[in-house]
Amino acid sequence: MPTQCTGRSQGAGRIEGRQVAVDFDGGQISSDAGALLLREVDRTLRLTERVAACFEDGRDPELIEHTVHTLVMQRIVGIALGYEDLNDHDQLRRDPVLATLAGKLSARRKGCEPLAGKSTLNRLEHAPDTKDGSRYHKIAHDPAAFESLFVDCFIEAHEQAPDEIILDLDATDDPLHGQQEGRFFHGYYGGYCYLPLYIFCGRHLLAAKLRRANTDASAGSVEELERIVTQIRRHWPEVRIVLRADSGFARDALMSWCEDERIDFVFGLAKNDRLKAQIDSEMNEAQAECAQTGKPARRFRDFTYRTLDSWSRTRRVVGKAEQLPGKANPRFIVTSLDARRWPARELYEALYCARGEMENRIKECQLHLFADRTSTATMRANQLRLWFASFAYVMLEALRRIGLAGTELADATCESLRLKLLKIGARVKISVRRIHVSMASSHPFQTAWRLAQARLAPG
Repeated sequence: MPTQCTGRSQGAGRIEGRQVAVDFDGGQISSDAGALLLREVDRTLRLTERVAACFEDGRDPELIEHTVHTLVMQRIVGIALGYEDLNDHDQLRRDPVLATLAGKLSARRKGCEPLAGKSTLNRLEHAPDTKDGSRYHKIAHDPAAFESLFVDCFIEAHEQAPDEIILDLDATDDPLHGQQEGRFFHGYYGGYCYLPLYIFCGRHLLAAKLRRANTDASAGSVEELERIVTQIRRHWPEVRIVLRADSGFARDALMSWCEDERIDFVFGLAKNDRLKAQIDSEMNEAQAECAQTGKPARRFRDFTYRTLDSWSRTRRVVGKAEQLPGKANPRFIVTSLDARRWPARELYEALYCARGEMENRIKECQLHLFADRTSTATMRANQLRLWFASFAYVMLEALRRIGLAGTELADATCESLRLKLLKIGARVKISVRRIHVSMASSHPFQTAWRLAQARLAPG
């Protein structure tokens, strides 16, 4: 005989003579009330609207419940809130805060919810390229429009044209654990993976290109940069552009393109016996100093260099002769920058080494925003997932840049922003005249939340 369940817990003990009772009778409560800040970000950037415009929707408007704009909003905001899987949306489709973000509190059709579930979102992720669309796919997407939108957002973030910008390039591994299209074993990373290419300017994300792993780190970088630089120079024709990357990008094709396009570069350069011979005397001096002081010592040498057959011309190289306790650590960079403007030590320490900050941005994208959640069967769908995660980054970076400038959270990671400003529990009361979201009075970051809201709200 089935038991008669009341839905109540058996309690959680007693505290100071009071019985602790735990029930699921709170009504409409959301754990993501802070996401209303993302609504203000979205209204400022018109981001989800513009991402939705990168899709072509061939469905009959009279027969659909969820627009592409709603689907895009769910996916991008869901990732920002920490929901990496489409399965999560089978519960989130009833969340009153996300429904508020979508501007849709109730479904038009019987048997539907205000927001979409996993099946509908899955069809969005598998939308083919517009050029490859078929009559069986009602939603298609334009890859070129996605790529252009990242650069548009970067340009719009500046009130006036900067004198100089530095574009950082890097490749990283995206581990794969299934039989995804395009998977290859990468010896350096020791596993099957994709090898996405990222391009940043400071904290601004300009490109996130999914690539197979059986390729050089610099593969496709000239094509990506041609597109990005053309778009930037269309708005800022006088801006000076510097490219910065590790030794995986020190390829003659890329350096020659930079020289032809009046773009400066500073790239790491893989060491070899010829290069190390150029800094023998500096290395001896550094070793002597390290032996005397017991501390790391370094010297720099500026010289010109050309490979035996892979470079088309001679180029400036800076060698760092560094001796660590018990270990020599020579390093080299190749550059087009003038020695009078950038002496060897400043070039290496102040300019080149700063490229390490880009790695923190990639970690935010992959670890905090699930850009490495490329578990679908096709590269096309996985590229769309990477773009959705990347636009979640653009949204949270705008929150930092506009809403939190000058506050203690101005340099917070995306994960910290999520935990401190977005994951806030609240009771949601919906009446005829208003939607009232009651968040905790003791929330420790309510001052920062209110400030960000005021800065982002349209004037």
